Amino acid sequence: MTGSHFYLASCALVLALTWHTCSGLPVSAPSAEQYGDCSLRLRDLLRNISKLLSSDVLFHGIDPSDKVLNRSQDETVLACAPTLTWGSSCTMQRNSSFSESECLSNIGKDLAFYAAALQSYLTLNLRTQEEEVSLLSPILEIIQCLWRTCPLMQNGENYFSKDAAQLWKSNSFDDRVEMQKIMRGFYVRTITINRAMGYIASGDHRK
Repeated sequence: MTGSHFYLASCALVLALTWHTCSGLPVSAPSAEQYGDCSLRLRDLLRNISKLLSSDVLFHGIDPSDKVLNRSQDETVLACAPTLTWGSSCTMQRNSSFSESECLSNIGKDLAFYAAALQSYLTLNLRTQEEEVSLLSPILEIIQCLWRTCPLMQNGENYFSKDAAQLWKSNSFDDRVEMQKIMRGFYVRTITINRAMGYIASGDHRK
């Protein structure tokens, strides 16, 4: 099977798996159960990214780096940070300025950026096509699930498709170096997203 045929088949499999595992959940009014499902999927996402970063498949021969690549430095961090203020009795009080919809919208855009990067990367002439697809496909599947099942987390699938194509250097080694920065950034951002979703699921900002 050629690389392009394998990629198309893999994408079809990802979409099929995504529809099977995600279509059963409702997309109506947000509920504690829905937020709980989103939190579980985000933890799965973090585990899969960690697995990818610890694998020698993508990053063979590449020295470990602390460089990261994010969609933005602070948009999601600021939008999703619980805002607390000091009350008159010297106790911490919640600030009603926290916007659940803005936080989830930024999370959706973050996921869109990384999904576009992964999808674009999979169209390249990869060093180890089958092994790399098997590591990246589960991450894409989880992102698709999050878009379908998490309240207000808009599907930004097409936001960054053009930008993502410009990430690559048409050289396998350089592309894998770039992918390492992207996935390290995704790992850090997913930790932030997990914390934000935990805060939203707790309902504290609605009290």
